[in-house]
Amino acid sequence: MPQEDRIALLLRTIEEKGQAATARALGVSASALSQIRKGTYGADMSRILQRVGEVFGSETVNCPVMGIISLRRCAAERRKPCAATSPQRVRLWRACRECREAQK
Repeated sequence: MPQEDRIALLLRTIEEKGQAATARALGVSASALSQIRKGTYGADMSRILQRVGEVFGSETVNCPVMGIISLRRCAAERRKPCAATSPQRVRLWRACRECREAQK
């Protein structure tokens, strides 16, 4: 999803759910969202916009281990630690380290 679309999705979500609830869901401060809305946010927005896609978007990715999954599921899986007790977790952990989605 292009950056402009993620910004539009963020603004719609703020209108629907409120700024505080949206900030909590994204794990960012409400003041950061306020600055983004006003166009005065001075830092790089890429991390926040990536989270917007993961939390509120409907994008899918082609995981080399699990097939086509939602970006939300992708983000959740790549944040998990390696668990040597599960062969699939080990495959996922290795694949996530090299995946382009994880690099964003």
